Amino acid sequence: MHTRLLLISGLVVALVIPASGQLTYVDHSTGLNTPTMEGGDTELEFGDVDADGNVDIVSIGDHGSPYINSPQHGVMVWFGDGAGNWSVYQNGNFGYGGVALGDVNNDGLLDVGYGMHHNYSGNDFGNQILEVALGDGTGHNWTPWDNGLATNGETWGMFGTDFADVDNDGDLDLGSLSFGCCAGVHVYLNNYNGSWTQSFGFLGGNANDIFVFGDVNGDGLVDFATSSGYGTVYLGDGSGGFTLTDGNLPSSSSGLRGVALGDVNDDGRDEVSFVNSSGGLAVWTWIAHNSWQNLSGSLPGSGGFYFTQIADMDLDGHRDIVAFDPGEPSGLLVVYAGDGAGNWTQIASVSTPDCCDAAAFRAGTDADHNGYPDIVYVAEEDCSPWTGGTNRPRFYAEDSTPTESWIHPVYPRGGETFVAGSVRFVEWSAAVADPGPTNVSIELSRSGSEGPWLPVVAGVPDNGRYQWLLPAIMPSSDDCHLRYTLTTGAGDVYATTPAAFTIIGTAIPGDIDGDGDVDLSDLATLLAAYGACTGDADYNPDADLDGSGCVDLTDLAMLLANYGAGTP
Repeated sequence: MHTRLLLISGLVVALVIPASGQLTYVDHSTGLNTPTMEGGDTELEFGDVDADGNVDIVSIGDHGSPYINSPQHGVMVWFGDGAGNWSVYQNGNFGYGGVALGDVNNDGLLDVGYGMHHNYSGNDFGNQILEVALGDGTGHNWTPWDNGLATNGETWGMFGTDFADVDNDGDLDLGSLSFGCCAGVHVYLNNYNGSWTQSFGFLGGNANDIFVFGDVNGDGLVDFATSSGYGTVYLGDGSGGFTLTDGNLPSSSSGLRGVALGDVNDDGRDEVSFVNSSGGLAVWTWIAHNSWQNLSGSLPGSGGFYFTQIADMDLDGHRDIVAFDPGEPSGLLVVYAGDGAGNWTQIASVSTPDCCDAAAFRAGTDADHNGYPDIVYVAEEDCSPWTGGTNRPRFYAEDSTPTESWIHPVYPRGGETFVAGSVRFVEWSAAVADPGPTNVSIELSRSGSEGPWLPVVAGVPDNGRYQWLLPAIMPSSDDCHLRYTLTTGAGDVYATTPAAFTIIGTAIPGDIDGDGDVDLSDLATLLAAYGACTGDADYNPDADLDGSGCVDLTDLAMLLANYGAGTP
């Protein structure tokens, strides 16, 4: 069981999230089969594109996009109503590829990045195989922001795509993997003016669709995992460079299938999951450069699996393995609960409609406001011998109904490392049992789970994700916590990250007492040492800001120049 706090009329009331045990899922795909798809791979992303608090699903389609035996075209947004119903809006004359969502220009609106094979557009929106376009908050209109992308030898097509701040400069950068052979892997830095510069990349090698950012070694510098035949996991150096660190990790000349990242052993570092060479499920954890440990345990070592995801599906605080086997004659969705120590127990098994291939898979986001994460996939249905079938997206919602409202921290949960001035995604899951509008506020403590609390953001939509731009100047702390407040019609519900995470900060010149701001306390400390030099009784080296050996006018000027500066 998991306890949360509810504040009603000044009273704090304890709520209990019921233990989930076995999970059940129901097909809530109304509207997802418009437009009809065709065949071939694609990628799906969850995100609240129109910021209405309901999670949407985004894709640029399969081989049928644009207008190839299918009405698919461009960026497709299936708007969710929070109850498992979907309505699509499409814009653009391109498609067949991967997609990513994030705010690349920090205007508070979700933007889209995508790698593709069918760059058939006659204008700037859709004429490159790798692009970024700015959203206007409606999910209908997109403005190209893509100069410099796909200019380093990429041909034929790109596919799996993701956003992260790889150089910790406060904006999202872009990574992508080739569509099959042979465009390779490429990471582009965001120049924050609509142009991009490659920081890392190579050509050649086969590929298997997936590219995802994460933090494998827990140093606060973004890494990535990808299904490239030239290697799977690359460690970042914080400036846009990456080094292959596969070592004894299993490999495939075609690229490992079903690659995903997530923390399964609760240490704040991402493990990698994938489908092994026998079609079974595998999870490995990074130990040191080129050294990995197998955590697969009792996961099935063989089968017909195509995709994996790592997510805490039962909200017990330990991330689980979610996998899809398209099988024949019917497909199979499974969830294996993790215990944080590499042990696995099957807690869900769902037979899906008859299918003969799988094209996309995503799990770990709650789209129907019951608090528990849901699943979406694309698979070939209506299959015939020799000719295959037709792709069909389906959304499976966890089937419980909340009797009380609560909020559950998803990321960070403890052990992670963030860097001041960088962008990171904060995630939560919330059950809403009360009528009326809801929103979420987030606060930061740098001094433990009891606060004091400083505002991060207030009143954002309850969609499970917030893009946090950490202040560029803030003190370091290894005892950071986030507190989440879910505001409902019945009151406020609180939850705090269960363990501490670290922020690597930067000092503010003049913050003598190291409390994160330059204030009267710092000024008083400097004035108490003013005029003193090394060897004097009143000399305070912390007040000697320029290290000259004396606390003098230069130090006072430095402090006054930053007086009032401070960060949450």
